[in-house]
Amino acid sequence: MASQESHLTATLVTSILGAVIGSLQIGYHTGNINAPAKIIEEFFNNTWRARHNQSISDHSLTLLWSLSVSIKDFGALLGSLGVKYLADSYGRRNSILIVNGLSVVGACLMFASKASESFEVLILGRLVFGLFCGLVMSLNPLYIQEVSPTNLRGAFATLNQVSLAAGILVGMVAGLEIVLGTDHDWAMMLSLSLIPALTQYVILPFCPESPRYLLINQQEESKAKSALLRLRGRAEKVFAELEEMKEEAAHTQSRVTIQDFFKKRSYRQPIIIVLIVSLGSQLSGFNAIINYSTKMFQAKFDQAKYLTLGVGAVNLTFTLVAFFLMERAGRRRLLLTGFISIAVCNLIMTVVDSVLHLVPELRSLQVLLVFCLTSAYELGPGPISWFIAAELFDQSGRPIAMAFSSLLNWGGKFVLALLFPPLLKICGAYVYLLFMIVALLAFTFTWIHLPETKGRTFDDIAEEFRGAEGIPLHNKTGFNTFT
Repeated sequence: MASQESHLTATLVTSILGAVIGSLQIGYHTGNINAPAKIIEEFFNNTWRARHNQSISDHSLTLLWSLSVSIKDFGALLGSLGVKYLADSYGRRNSILIVNGLSVVGACLMFASKASESFEVLILGRLVFGLFCGLVMSLNPLYIQEVSPTNLRGAFATLNQVSLAAGILVGMVAGLEIVLGTDHDWAMMLSLSLIPALTQYVILPFCPESPRYLLINQQEESKAKSALLRLRGRAEKVFAELEEMKEEAAHTQSRVTIQDFFKKRSYRQPIIIVLIVSLGSQLSGFNAIINYSTKMFQAKFDQAKYLTLGVGAVNLTFTLVAFFLMERAGRRRLLLTGFISIAVCNLIMTVVDSVLHLVPELRSLQVLLVFCLTSAYELGPGPISWFIAAELFDQSGRPIAMAFSSLLNWGGKFVLALLFPPLLKICGAYVYLLFMIVALLAFTFTWIHLPETKGRTFDDIAEEFRGAEGIPLHNKTGFNTFT
């Protein structure tokens, strides 16, 4: 097993930061669409009027706006399907560079929509950018986890979410009317993600490929060794880690097809864990708040946009808290704490929303609850749902697992972005009870089935499922971190 002592090298830090620039772009386009909603809706209306000599109906405008917001998540859903092919054919780092091109094309299309007076170009731009999202949110954790030392793997994978949250906040600020969310500047605001996209092309080519990919997938031991030496900086650490990788390679099936992935007995438990953790995270209400917070606050506060900014700031703060706690508290404890806190927030939110018309003073409590739910999500479920799949599977199953995880995460986001407005109309305040049930189910399942992966090698985690297929996981020692 690799030495537990962490040693940061300039190459390792540059590789991690070079990769997470991708999620910064995703965060930016998640946050920037919220505040200038009215201005972009007006652009849709003007375009329609210029073509048809009449204003677009309210119903059609709402539908068009919902499509514009959710099409990114639908694109991400489609993009997820290409993860395995790219990661195994071109390597982890090269795949990130390849898909970055989609971000560039998407941003250019969004920028061109105003000049071409076409809302279709804007929607197409968000769809293309969505393809990038689906690919990069799987490729990033894959690359980060495979270049990181065991004892820093979770913390570094969390940086992907920190970068995403930072992007959301920057996007929210850029979308404000006093910044770039104006009738004149909104198209330029949508193109600013080109800056980090081009920065990535400058940094990543100088970073090494994943040593695990080079050794286990490509059987190129000398290249894997030199990549590890650049990442670790110490020959003795390289030797120990190479041995651990060879051990994993000995236990790993050379190729796993999608059919094999879902049939393999040792994968069944991890697949169900990924399914529950991903859907539990995405369907517990956080995404509805991020997408529709300005509209939620608008009915009650004059400065709704600035409250939304508060959501972005809380979001970033707690991803940083998760970054520092990930290797101390462990994945299980953070997930369990996050899910139960989300459930409680949703329950109180239901009560507050139900009596708000009787006690208007409670609206400040509602804002506090939105902040609490956001912090609970980012403490565990948010970051962990994106990288846990990479820890629970061996090398050959990992790309499919990440594609599957991405499919679930983006699918959950897409469904919620599309269904939340109609659900809110049908259920009113009781919509939060649905989120509460989802969070409680995820909490219960995590408590019973998820092993702690903190500080354990990939091979050691795989052994949990591989060698003990008939043994209930919760009977194993060191499993229940809350006892």
